[in-house]
Amino acid sequence: MKFTNYLAAAAVLAIAPVAAQAQDVGATVMGNDDAPIGTVISNDGTTVVVDTGMHQAPLPADAFGTSEAGPTINLTKAQLNDLMSQQLAAQEAAAAEAAAAQAAAEAEAAAALAAALVVGAPVITSDAQPLGVVDEFIGENVVVKAADETLITLPRNFFAIGPNGNLMALAELDAIMAAVNGG
Repeated sequence: MKFTNYLAAAAVLAIAPVAAQAQDVGATVMGNDDAPIGTVISNDGTTVVVDTGMHQAPLPADAFGTSEAGPTINLTKAQLNDLMSQQLAAQEAAAAEAAAAQAAAEAEAAAALAAALVVGAPVITSDAQPLGVVDEFIGENVVVKAADETLITLPRNFFAIGPNGNLMALAELDAIMAAVNGG
């Protein structure tokens, strides 16, 4: 998994690295407790991804030091896994919050449309031209009566609330009239 933010870069960089070096793919990374943390699975020169067995943790390349055992970071495996779990939980919470906000906005828009889509409501087109007024509902269709008494039948999902809060058909007047007139 790639993450756009470096995992706890401040925590990892809390010590001055012994040497900023490129870590070889396949190298075992050691923790500050001299126990293995995981294996380097990729390195683009900037970000080194370490597979801990639980997570694939992206770390800044300059967060690594060296020891006799190989590359090291100033964390234990448990600390790195905890940080990754916290970051993933925060990302999941943010995604759930965004989804809930979008669902609420969609529900609000649907409620506003339902309140506006009533008999007698004036309808404009997407190019802000008057189309007529809602005359009646037939199943999932809405019949709009134009000023010249022409009846225009459009599907219910063809309507939205316009930028000024008015009921809007989701097409330009010319396109609607061409469809009505068979063209």
